[in-house]
Amino acid sequence: MDVKVLGSGCANCSNTLAQIEQVAKAKGINITLSKVQDFQEIMTYKVMSLPAVVIDGKVVHAGGIPSHEKIEGWF
Repeated sequence: MDVKVLGSGCANCSNTLAQIEQVAKAKGINITLSKVQDFQEIMTYKVMSLPAVVIDGKVVHAGGIPSHEKIEGWF
């Protein structure tokens, strides 16, 4: 599972990245987690709010830190 966190590197982006990693480890799910900070690449996903989360090429969240429950639902 390929998971990307799109954002500028702000605290919300870092927290989102950490929470996703924590939930995946707790559930024993192997993911490839990356942070995308290049705005030209971010614009290809057509999101207006950051941070955003992309799983296997599909935007699943945009704007703010997703809840723990929402992250669990992705996995």
